[in-house]
Amino acid sequence: MSKRSIVLPFFLVVSLVLTACNMPTGPRPTEDPNAAFTAAAQTVEAQLTQAAALASPTQPPLATLPPPTQAIVTPTFTVKPPTPTNTPICDLGQFIKDISVPDGAVFAPGAAFTKTWRIKNIGVCEWSGYSLVFDSGDAMSGDASKAIGSVLYGQEVDLSIDLKAPSTEGTYRGYWRIRNASGVLIPIANGYQGRSFYVEIKVANPTATPTSTPTVSTVTLTTLDAEDGHVRSDGTVNPNPNVGDVDTNEGAQAFLSFDISGIPAGATITKVQVKFDDYDTLGTPFSLGDGCLRAYSQSFGTLDAADYFSGAPSGALVRWCSTAELSSASEEPDVASAIQNALGDSRFQLRLQFNGSTNSDGIADMVRFGAVKLIVTYSTP
Repeated sequence: MSKRSIVLPFFLVVSLVLTACNMPTGPRPTEDPNAAFTAAAQTVEAQLTQAAALASPTQPPLATLPPPTQAIVTPTFTVKPPTPTNTPICDLGQFIKDISVPDGAVFAPGAAFTKTWRIKNIGVCEWSGYSLVFDSGDAMSGDASKAIGSVLYGQEVDLSIDLKAPSTEGTYRGYWRIRNASGVLIPIANGYQGRSFYVEIKVANPTATPTSTPTVSTVTLTTLDAEDGHVRSDGTVNPNPNVGDVDTNEGAQAFLSFDISGIPAGATITKVQVKFDDYDTLGTPFSLGDGCLRAYSQSFGTLDAADYFSGAPSGALVRWCSTAELSSASEEPDVASAIQNALGDSRFQLRLQFNGSTNSDGIADMVRFGAVKLIVTYSTP
């Protein structure tokens, strides 16, 4: 049989089968047999879509998202500083100021001095058993270590060290630190390189101060006749400078006045001699009192009875106990001191007396003075 004869009957059978399937079979309404499967599939798809929506909320489209607020930073190689912390520091000091010997202070070679710094404890630990220690530079003969007393947190302390300037001219600097009880050197805020404090001096030979040679002068002062005289114990005033007693047993005291206005007020009195060139005696004046004539400093104006001094005063500048002593020109340092104190005034005045006013023998016992001289040596710048 040919292939064509076989193919034709096959297509006829298929056509009959398909026709039979499409023919109605009874009174039931006509419906698509695949409709149920289609509805079920749609129900399942809807449930799956709802479940997916619950599991992953709907996101807005990418086109509606706002642009990024910060660009991506490209890493750099900048070294970041360490992050500050609030960790307390146990041992930490702070330089406050120099109390003595500012930087650059000048000292003569070998001069002794004391350097003092003010330091504050800004750590949280008490300084107990701590020391001031030499670190480096010029020690200037200072102790290598000196104990520091107890210093609480926040407390300031003045640290001092005795030093000596070197013997050679120049600039010198020495560094000092604080060592704790464990032997550890502690840092110093505001200090040199954050760890020390120092003393810096200059050593120089002192400049010689030129001195002038003082001028030495000598002047001879004589008594002023118009102001001299004597006053007796009964109040009688006489223009002659006599001392002793009279035949009526009244005592007499002599008053001598010298013009010192020619001596500069700034002069220095170096020597004074008292010289009696012209005098005589009546009776035995050195038998009065204790036998000594004394001179006292006394300022007086016009002589009167009130100038007479009764009794035996103290404070004599000089005394003579014989005519031999009276005749010798002697250097009298107490008279020199009295004239020194009187400089600036125009007058230097003396009272001469025997401390016993009379011996009651009815005889005049007197020293009668003529010219009395003060030979004064002084210097001026």
